[in-house]
Amino acid sequence: MCGIVGIFNIKQQSKEIRTKALKMSQRLRHRGPDWSGIYVGGSAILAHERLSIVDPRSGGQPLYSPDRKLILSVNGEIYNHRQIRERYANK
Repeated sequence: MCGIVGIFNIKQQSKEIRTKALKMSQRLRHRGPDWSGIYVGGSAILAHERLSIVDPRSGGQPLYSPDRKLILSVNGEIYNHRQIRERYANK
């Protein structure tokens, strides 16, 4: 199971808050030793320690929408991703 850290509703970004999030993420690294990713922006920090089950070479997180307005970190595998991608490709 991956490790996920989220700090939300931050009034003001600071080096101290980012450092705290990184330390929290490091403490969870044993849960996901295959990839570490972090998003810092606006009023949120999201960190992900990935445990790769299906494809160790891809799947880095957090995930971003094409316009980078939505950020997602998830623990799980989507096995029908090709069908989902085809269904929503033109929307």
